[in-house]
Amino acid sequence: MLDRLFLPALIALTIGLVSLAMVWPQGLGDRSPGPFGHTPVQQTPEMKAAMAKESTEANERAARAKQALIDLQAQTLAPTQ
Repeated sequence: MLDRLFLPALIALTIGLVSLAMVWPQGLGDRSPGPFGHTPVQQTPEMKAAMAKESTEANERAARAKQALIDLQAQTLAPTQ
């Protein structure tokens, strides 16, 4: 391939990739630096509260299910009590 075509294409590709890296999120929940990017939805106070509430409710449901299973097993082992 001619250098006259290859090198400008390579430079354009490099500039494009660097500019994409400047605005692309750096990972799940991380924001891009500087004037680019914005605060991810997962880091807003409302979403953090909703996620904490959902986690707490899920843990409570799991504990209730576990206790119900323990009660059912105890009832099966000793039905007269």
